[in-house]
Amino acid sequence: MSKQIQIDLPDGLKDLKGTIGSLVTILLIMLVIVGGFTSFYTVPAESQGVVLRFGKYVRTSPAGLHFKLPFGIEQKYVLPVERQLQLEFGFGTPGGTNPAQFSNSRAGQLEERNMVTGDLNAATVEWTVQYRIADPRAFLFEVRNPEEAMRHISESVMRAVVGDRTVDEVITIGRQEIESESLVKMQEVANLYNLGLSIDQVQLKDVNPPELVRPSFNEVNEAQQQREKLINIAKGEYNKVIPRARGRADQKIQAAEGYALKRVNEAEGDVALFNAVFEEYLKAPEVTKRRMYLETMQKVLPGIEGKVIMDSETTQILPFMQIAAEKK
Repeated sequence: MSKQIQIDLPDGLKDLKGTIGSLVTILLIMLVIVGGFTSFYTVPAESQGVVLRFGKYVRTSPAGLHFKLPFGIEQKYVLPVERQLQLEFGFGTPGGTNPAQFSNSRAGQLEERNMVTGDLNAATVEWTVQYRIADPRAFLFEVRNPEEAMRHISESVMRAVVGDRTVDEVITIGRQEIESESLVKMQEVANLYNLGLSIDQVQLKDVNPPELVRPSFNEVNEAQQQREKLINIAKGEYNKVIPRARGRADQKIQAAEGYALKRVNEAEGDVALFNAVFEEYLKAPEVTKRRMYLETMQKVLPGIEGKVIMDSETTQILPFMQIAAEKK
């Protein structure tokens, strides 16, 4: 039969064993707590989370509460994909939170806004670019600094578009066309470099000639505006008078056409009446003549104020006419 040998440890070693056990228990509890804190993450509304595992892209998480592997095995980056971001060129708004929003130096802003137009004139152009993060993965990993690249792309495209137009087009009538064309070209270049950005709007803020010639240009611009104003006033008077004259002309034409139709109808009626009377005259000339004579007298006599009825055989009518005149 085997015998069990029991060895009694010293009191110091027993205390050390208990301390190590307590430390292991505390370490396990801390690992569980740290693992719990590093395993869950929240993506705010209007944002998306990009998860990396040992530095390699794994997935994209929508807004809400999500799980990832703890202890730095998986890392997450939260990007505001629904928020509209902005870049400013040639000026800077105080209090901007985007580091790439504007050039920090006054010299840099001055250099950005000074441009040469297609007719070799100078102009100062200030503009903004509003964009969103459309592809978080491409935004994080395709280009080292996508927003800085966007600044260079925007400035290059704007100089090319402005350089294709005259200074009058840039400052006055061509602003909207410049904005539209710049937006399309910026988006094309951003897609070419796979920046992961979607450009929403390009807006020209302040476009002016250089300061040395600005007073003269303003005078020319005011003269052009005055000319346009006078032209608009003249067009207003034209639009007010011409339709009225055309209405009167149409009214007179319609009245003349109505009168002509009336006269034609009356003439046709007179012709029909004459033909009817003529047919009756051919049938009975004496009776028709007598009837026409009586009808004519019936119309004429009521309009005569004084009437003298004489015998047809009377030869001396002057005394009778004198009597008639005295009676009257």
